Amino acid sequence: MSADQPPGQSPHSAQVVIEELIREWQLQPHPEGGWYREVHRSHTMVKRDDGSERAAITTILYLLDGTQCSRWHRVRHADEVWTHLQGACLSLWSLQNGEARQQVLSLQNPVAVIPADVWQAAKAEGPYSLVSCNVGPGFAFDDFELLRDLPKEQWPEGVLAELS
Repeated sequence: MSADQPPGQSPHSAQVVIEELIREWQLQPHPEGGWYREVHRSHTMVKRDDGSERAAITTILYLLDGTQCSRWHRVRHADEVWTHLQGACLSLWSLQNGEARQQVLSLQNPVAVIPADVWQAAKAEGPYSLVSCNVGPGFAFDDFELLRDLPKEQWPEGVLAELS
């Protein structure tokens, strides 16, 4: 049994929990990998420095099982706050100055911030991780960029290939 796996929980029962979370929260597949559902979009609108208007903040529930990763992506013009809610620790990676830096989110260290325009990726360190992601100014797919959609010669230094 993994240190991240709750006592008495077999891989089979973890799969049951994953299926229950997907059903209970009506999660949908996310383009970066994993499952998600938007649970809040602020009615308050803000104007960004580039002149675009966005909701002040958005919140999703985001689930990764142990076979998935959140592929390298970035959110232009918005910070993202990750909060660990349930399950195994989550490794959250960011690319800074050509180096992949890891933060581990857990119940003891539940919150991490990825600044606007920074490449990020994540992986559950056990059967599954459930997190909340808050984006401000609010998330729009127009601001979302997946690294795998760029030609490899445009990829920044430091990318961990296993998270592509």
